[in-house]
Amino acid sequence: MQAEPKKSLVGVEYEVEIGPVAHGGHCIARTDTGQVLFVRHALPGERVVARVTEGEEGARFLRADAVEVLDASKDRIEAPCPFAGPGRCGGCDWQHAKPGAQRRLKGEVVAEQLKRLAGLTPEEVGWDGTVMPAEGDKVPAGEVPQWRTRVQYAVTPDGRAGLRRHRSHEVEPIDRCLIAAEGVSELGVERRDWSGMESVEAIAATGSQDRQVVLTPRPGARLPLVELDRPVSVLRVGEKDGGVHRVHGRPFVRERADDRTYRVGNGGFWQVHPKAAATLVTAVMQGLLPRKGETALDLYCGVGLFAGALADRVGEKGAVLGVESGKRAVEDARHNLAGFDRVRIEQGKVESVLPRTGITEVDLIVLDPPRAGAGKQTVRHLASLGARRIAYVACDPAALARDLAYFREGGYRVRTLRAFDLFPMTHHVECVAILEPAAKGS
Repeated sequence: MQAEPKKSLVGVEYEVEIGPVAHGGHCIARTDTGQVLFVRHALPGERVVARVTEGEEGARFLRADAVEVLDASKDRIEAPCPFAGPGRCGGCDWQHAKPGAQRRLKGEVVAEQLKRLAGLTPEEVGWDGTVMPAEGDKVPAGEVPQWRTRVQYAVTPDGRAGLRRHRSHEVEPIDRCLIAAEGVSELGVERRDWSGMESVEAIAATGSQDRQVVLTPRPGARLPLVELDRPVSVLRVGEKDGGVHRVHGRPFVRERADDRTYRVGNGGFWQVHPKAAATLVTAVMQGLLPRKGETALDLYCGVGLFAGALADRVGEKGAVLGVESGKRAVEDARHNLAGFDRVRIEQGKVESVLPRTGITEVDLIVLDPPRAGAGKQTVRHLASLGARRIAYVACDPAALARDLAYFREGGYRVRTLRAFDLFPMTHHVECVAILEPAAKGS
C-alpha cells in the first residue's frame, strides 16, 4: 500500500522566539511542537512571525522567512538595499543587521563549527573570537561597502538583469547591486537588454582598469552587441563544450597583490573583495614566516597568488611547488611566475598529483581548498610531510573544522586562527589557520 504523501507546510506561519545564529545565513527557532525552523531575515533574541518556505509535516527541519518582527533586536536596522527581504534577492543574508553585529554573528558561527566538528574552543586555536573587517569596510549602520568585484547576473526571459532569489531559479530584477564594486556598477549592466542570455558575469579588476563580461547564452541564442558604459572585454561560455571563449578584447584581467601583477584568464578565480588577496597573503606570510632556502607547497594554487609570495621569501635556494586542477589557471600561474626558476606548477587534483611527485618532506604548506575542504585523505598525506608550519585558508568554517580535526589526528595543532569579513552583508567568512606539529606546542 502506497504511503500517503506528506502535507506541505509552505506558507504556514508560526510565531516564534529566535534562537542562536546557524551556519548558512539563518537563525534557529522551534515551533510549539518542537520542529526546528531555519529562519532567514531574523536575528537572535527576536520574536517574529515566520512563514515556511520549504518543508513538510514530519520533516527534520523547515526553512522559513521572518515576515513580521514583533520584538526587534537592538542590532536590527532597515535593510539599505531595496531588493533585500523575504522572497527577494538571495545574494545577501544580513542586510537587516548592523555591520558590527554581522561580524559578531559570523564569529559565533565559526566558534560553533569549531566546537561541534573539531571539539576546539577559540582559546585552543589561538583566536580571540573577533572577525576583522577589511580595510575601508568599517561603515556606519545603514551604509554598505561596495566590495564585490565580480557579480553574476541572472537574466529574466524578457532580457532584464537581476539576481537569483534564495534557493531558487527565479530572478529578482534589479537596477543596482549595493555591494557591487564601483568598477562593476559603472558598467551599467542592469540598464541593458540581455535577451537570449542565461547569465552575464561582470568583472572589474582591482589591480588595473581591466573590465570584462562573460556571457552565457541560452541554447541557440545569438550574442548581443555589447555596448556598456565603460570599455570591456567580452567572453562567452560555449554551448557545446562549456568552455570560456574570447569574443573581443583581452581574454584576461590583471589583478595586483603583494607588489606583483597576476593575469587571471577566462573569468577564472580571484578573490572577490578588492582587499582580500592582500589581506590573505599578509595573514599567511605572517603565520608561516618563510625562511631563505625552504621548500614549500601551494595547493589549490589558482593563478599562483601564494606561490608567488612564497617564492619571493624563500629566495633562490628555496623551491615552491604549486598544484592546481584548472587548465587555464595553471597556464596563468606559469605565466605569472615565469620569472622564478624555483617555482613549478603541476596540473591535476591535489590528491592525485601529490603522491606522484615523490615528495616525502617539505618545510611549509599553504592550502586554499574549495568550499568542500581538502578531506581526510589529503590532510593525512599533508600531515605525513613533516612541515614546520601549515597555512589553511578557508572560505567555509564547517569544512575548516572537519579538516582541522583530521590534522589533529595527523599530529598537528592550530597555533593561531584569524577570521576576516571579506564578504560583508552575506553569511560567508574567510579564515586563516596556522598549524604546527603538536609536539612543538606541548
